Amino acid sequence: MQVSKRFSALLSFQLAQFADRSDVHSVVVYVTEPGTGAEPGNSRGPSLVPIGQWPITSRILPAVEANSTLRAPAEKRRWLPLRHQNVLLGAIQVETLSVPWPEGLGQRLQAVALCLTEALCLDLEQQQLQQTLRRQEAELNVLLHQLRNPLAALRTFGQLLLRRLDQDGQNRPLVEGLLAEERQLNRYIDALSRLGSPDTPTVSGETAQPLLLLPPALIGPEGEPLREWLEPLLQRSAATASLQGRPWHPPACMPSWRGDSGAVAEILANLLENAFRYSPPGTAIGLHCQPPCKPLCQPLPQGPWQLTVWDAGEPIAVAEREAIFERGFRGRQGQTCAGTGLGLALARDLARNLGGELSLVLPPAAIAPELPDQGNAFCLRLPASAPNH
Repeated sequence: MQVSKRFSALLSFQLAQFADRSDVHSVVVYVTEPGTGAEPGNSRGPSLVPIGQWPITSRILPAVEANSTLRAPAEKRRWLPLRHQNVLLGAIQVETLSVPWPEGLGQRLQAVALCLTEALCLDLEQQQLQQTLRRQEAELNVLLHQLRNPLAALRTFGQLLLRRLDQDGQNRPLVEGLLAEERQLNRYIDALSRLGSPDTPTVSGETAQPLLLLPPALIGPEGEPLREWLEPLLQRSAATASLQGRPWHPPACMPSWRGDSGAVAEILANLLENAFRYSPPGTAIGLHCQPPCKPLCQPLPQGPWQLTVWDAGEPIAVAEREAIFERGFRGRQGQTCAGTGLGLALARDLARNLGGELSLVLPPAAIAPELPDQGNAFCLRLPASAPNH
């Protein structure tokens, strides 16, 4: 059993406290190593490998095999097991100059044994977790590698089909939408493959977020126009509404906002997915874009853009209207549908990380009079647009 550097540091600290004990000749701490030096069928237990001793000497202590005479009782040598439940993790060998032990020495040794037992348990759990993570990482890398193959085939077939539909204005946008979704899937695969890499930035300290935001590979550069990111989402929404047989209302105007458009697109994608998944069949869904107002006395528009995903379905229950933004919470309408309860929590955290806000407004007509007077509206208020360079 290998131990970590942190455990070794703790062990050194624990052993150093015996420097004031003139009645202690030596203290040696061992950990178990099953099978090393043990004969087949030997029932006396695993070998014990030394990992620390006091006083510190240049002499290298040998392992204590299962059949070693050192394990036999001796007048001035005692063994304290480091045992967790029915598992022997190690042992402490104590050699003293006097017998019996003074009461204070016995209490101190018992405290050291308890401390080292708990530390060994934590060390072993950490090693097992690291092994599990390494195995899962290897499996994930294989799956990601294999997933690229069918995506590449889909891209090839889509491009070939696009050539055949060169003059087909009705079906060509559907194939273009498929290719846009394939590119988005590849972005997700790239982001997954970069997770845990040494060059992936991490967030720590006071700026740490309670919910994981988008991986760096999915965060777009500042100043990108949002319009280019919205077009694939609108195509996807129109196709989904057509398949579900429900009305779809695209925005009357496209926002001229610029900024981290990749994050905004992820927010809207989550909101639209929820609307199509949870609103009753046949009810209308739409995206409303409200530009900043332009006061008469101001040459430029003032205030933020507001993007609203709305549905004309059953209003969300009053008791759930704030809880739905909590991670893992699923409201009454979502109990019969597949999901994780992360979409709205992620969307709100992304909005606030951008400097905006995401809120629920009922009914949608409270946002704009042309929207339904029944249903739900999720209003995304964006921060000020980045300058156009």
